[in-house]
Amino acid sequence: MTPGYDRFVKGLITLTAAAMSLYHVYVALTGAPQALFFRGTHLLFAMALVFLVYPSLARRKKPTGDVFRDDAGGTVGGTQEAPSPSWLDWLCIAASAVAIIYIWVNHERLITRFVYVEDPETIELVLGVIFTLLVLDATRRIIGWALPITAIIFLAYASFVAKVRPEQIIEILYITTEGIFGTTLGVSASYVIMFVLFGAFMERTGVGRLFMDFALSLTGHTAGGPGKVSVISSSLFGTVSGSAVANVLVDGPITIPLMKRTGFRPPFAAAVEAVASTGGQIMPPVMGAAAFVMAEFLAVSYFQVTLWAAIPAILYYVAVFFAVHFEAKRVGLLGLPRSEIPRLRDVMRERGHLFIPLLVILFGLISGYSAPLCALAGTFSCIPVALLRKNTRQDISWKTAWGALEDGAKNSIAVALACACAGIIIGVIALTGAAINFTAVVLDLSRDMLPLALLLTMVAGIVLGMGMPTTPAYIVMVSLLVPAIIKLGATAPAAHMFAFYFAILSAITPPVALAVYAAASIAKTHLWESGWAAVRVGAAGFIVPFMFVFETSLLMIGDWFTILTSFVSATIGVICLASGLHGYLLRENRIWERVLLVAAALLLIKPGYISDAIGLALLACVVINQKVLNPAIVTASRPSAK
Repeated sequence: MTPGYDRFVKGLITLTAAAMSLYHVYVALTGAPQALFFRGTHLLFAMALVFLVYPSLARRKKPTGDVFRDDAGGTVGGTQEAPSPSWLDWLCIAASAVAIIYIWVNHERLITRFVYVEDPETIELVLGVIFTLLVLDATRRIIGWALPITAIIFLAYASFVAKVRPEQIIEILYITTEGIFGTTLGVSASYVIMFVLFGAFMERTGVGRLFMDFALSLTGHTAGGPGKVSVISSSLFGTVSGSAVANVLVDGPITIPLMKRTGFRPPFAAAVEAVASTGGQIMPPVMGAAAFVMAEFLAVSYFQVTLWAAIPAILYYVAVFFAVHFEAKRVGLLGLPRSEIPRLRDVMRERGHLFIPLLVILFGLISGYSAPLCALAGTFSCIPVALLRKNTRQDISWKTAWGALEDGAKNSIAVALACACAGIIIGVIALTGAAINFTAVVLDLSRDMLPLALLLTMVAGIVLGMGMPTTPAYIVMVSLLVPAIIKLGATAPAAHMFAFYFAILSAITPPVALAVYAAASIAKTHLWESGWAAVRVGAAGFIVPFMFVFETSLLMIGDWFTILTSFVSATIGVICLASGLHGYLLRENRIWERVLLVAAALLLIKPGYISDAIGLALLACVVINQKVLNPAIVTASRPSAK
């Protein structure tokens, strides 16, 4: 391809991405059109960008660095030659446009026809087959084979096991809102892209530096300071990114070398960054894309979902923070020199105003405004807020806004295609009644015992999350496994949050732990060692979901006294868990002390006054032994790892 052609393609990508973002801004301001029209437009933009940005026959340079597929679906890292779409890619774009324009032109007839009563026209069947194949191919290009293969398996099940007529399958997938253009794609079009756009504007206006300096000023000087900086900055950045791998690749190049320099072992440094970055998807006020799908499935506001997620997210990060602290104390590490740490007062005076857009979103959600409108208000406030002070104003220009519009669209296309492809699975499940059959299988395997059903769901979530992004993994779990959990006695919010958590935690669970892979490449360390270290650091994330299923006070459901006492006891519990797993409390723990601390952690995390009392008693035994009976047992500081 000629340089002129490459420049044309690059310009077309930029214009298409900006147009996609501007279209959704317009819709957020004026209100969404009818579902088929709105979702079709959203998907057409996304598919055009996929076929342009990920061409099938393009010449590519060999990556200069490791390339990772992130949890939102895109590839991160490495370098590639400018995309050069072939005739096949242009044909795919044209076919996608024809299929969706047909829906636009025949919109009134399609929304008033009787599904399964009126036979689809021949052209609708032909376009439906072509469009379904294009969705599968576009999804494959941007997030890999796992989700398309899953969709193909469900299509084969419908055709050869459930014996559904092919025309019925195409009908539900293409010309109804129960398949490709279903609820999940509607969530991507209405919610996800607006929050992704907000994140793009935040990043372009320098929020990343604010988060890093803010975390450094708070904890950089303490024992294991750089590790704690990673926890705080990654949790803050995660509120606007929603992607574990992207978070690692933004924060990791700064925090991981700092951790290694102050003495943390490289596998532990990689683990801390991976676990802290993964938690961004469960951290309000801006959570991962699947949280918006959950709100739609449960017919509640997005703000309600953030309330359910608040305490588990805090427990997750408290556990990671104290894991870093206890590891640093056990090894005898110090923090960074004061001369290398910015002062909190200076950080807040120079850049603290950049927190305002986040506060705008939080205030809007609390006030009861819709999530897309809150995201739009936060987005509109980013550049004016950055212009308030000279030191944040200097890099702001019209290119900042244009670049953010482009980034927002590009960063959302993976979620859009994942939701469209997941719509194929949901449509087949609705058509065949597979969910009822699968629920019966889960109930049979678990022998009607909720703990066993939860274990099966946990394993399924981690396995699904290894091969596909969080959102479709969560959608598949909700369709097939969550009904069984609810039937066995779990409340709907707890069951959905349980599935949500384990779809996310696959990013730090070996053997396929994408966030760990990204962090380990930066730390230049062994993948498996980093992976198991990540499981230890993030252990609370694997335990808390089981607890909130059995006692929903951890989801802020119930009376406030019970919620408060459960939160306090669970916080003490996750600190005990970090202490037991990392071998330090007031001094280095003996084996029996570690056992007691882990037992105390499980009892304290589980809400209930009796279990809390026993857990506190076990903790008291360890504290008394270390502070009063054997206070002199101190481990000498170990040499720093270089």
